Amino acid sequence: MSNVLLHELIFQIGLDVFSMAILLWLIYYPIYRNREFIFSFFAFNLIIFSVTYLINKVEVSMGAAFGLFAVFSMLRYRTEGITMRNMTYLFLSIALGLIHGLSANSVGITAILTTVMLFLTFLFDGDFVFPREYSKEIMYDKISLTTAARREELMADLRDRTGLKIIRIEIDKLDFLHDMAFLRIYYYL
Repeated sequence: MSNVLLHELIFQIGLDVFSMAILLWLIYYPIYRNREFIFSFFAFNLIIFSVTYLINKVEVSMGAAFGLFAVFSMLRYRTEGITMRNMTYLFLSIALGLIHGLSANSVGITAILTTVMLFLTFLFDGDFVFPREYSKEIMYDKISLTTAARREELMADLRDRTGLKIIRIEIDKLDFLHDMAFLRIYYYL
């Protein structure tokens, strides 16, 4: 490998790792406080980057390249095991790996695409455009307030008792035997 190719590879890996660090430690982790998927996001990104970079640099037939991507497209997480948001971050990790693996000669375009992707992710997944809605399941002891006619009283009572800015309530289950209601409250912080 020539020095030029080695420097190019190191630069591309550095750019990829830097953009993933921004995505995961400055956007994803501060919002979700979940370390469970960070390794997987990084691993997928580096695998996709490596394969894409090699396919781009080595004389590989298009059939072999499509075959490799077909194998990667069959890899997926079980739907129950990963939320839609985490799946989105997985796709962002894969996309960043693809962009950085393919764009050795167009650093400017790569930087613009990466910046736009990271900025829009930060903007739309943060509380800037849409406030984050949280939810919590609670057991509630005033079952008489769970009727449709007394919904405002229920909201006021729950706001007073929890101190939360509750925006809506779903009644999951009513237990008339024990005079309990199982509610899911939705609120903003």
